[in-house]
Amino acid sequence: MDMGIVLHALAAAGYALLTALAWRGVSSHPETRMSAVERTGLTLVLVLHGLAVHQAMLGDGDLRLGFALGISAALWLGLIVFWAESLWVAIDGLRLWLMPLGAVATALQAVFPEGRVIAHADSGWLRVHLAIALAAYSMITIAALHALLMASADRRLHDLSSSAQPSARPPARVYARLLDAVPPVLVLERLLFRLIWIGFVLLTLAVLTGIVISEALSGTPLPFDHKTVFTLLSWLTFGLLLLGRQVRGWRGRTALRWTLAGFAFLLLAYTGTRFVLEFILHR
Repeated sequence: MDMGIVLHALAAAGYALLTALAWRGVSSHPETRMSAVERTGLTLVLVLHGLAVHQAMLGDGDLRLGFALGISAALWLGLIVFWAESLWVAIDGLRLWLMPLGAVATALQAVFPEGRVIAHADSGWLRVHLAIALAAYSMITIAALHALLMASADRRLHDLSSSAQPSARPPARVYARLLDAVPPVLVLERLLFRLIWIGFVLLTLAVLTGIVISEALSGTPLPFDHKTVFTLLSWLTFGLLLLGRQVRGWRGRTALRWTLAGFAFLLLAYTGTRFVLEFILHR
């Protein structure tokens, strides 16, 4: 069996175990900080996940990319950011959401390991461009998920302030408990814009290195195709969001809408294309 599949399956099992540990800790005690066992376990699983991504991408000597592998790599980089941020900011409650996502992402790659070999992979500039682009996509993906979490937490606060009675059904109670475990909305908002700034800088570098690669390989700096158009629309959306934040003080639902719009453009540029080619057209 392919080692990339094995490592991704082991990483999925590790994230599932961390999910169970996190839920047990939060359910038995109101404190949401990670225990020493959880933090050590997350460190080990992140190392295993990183090895799995490396093996799937470069294990046979070629450079491979695919829909599921892109999601796995994106979640891996995002979880590294979470791990680093959690050392300084009280955001440990987010693991109740991120550990299940990590389990799903790694299991998806284990089940659908197909990908395509990237042409001209011996080019150093191309490898740099792909690494930067993948990092940018990862940061923006995590920012979009973070925005959805903020929207849910904000709605939860409005429901409580309006004295709305939560549903007695078990799924509703579980959902409410998950939202109660996340950090305050203002902390989430600061983290969101930190992720957006990192993602925007990386996306800018990805566009610039993409221009260099395109000029070298095809003689056209900016080919007029859907990938280029949607990438530039995403870059423009996040640039306007950050400008609006500095000039007009955009926050709350306005920031969430712009974040999700920018992510949607990037999704259409990259993952949407890979999904159609690999799972619908089987190319």
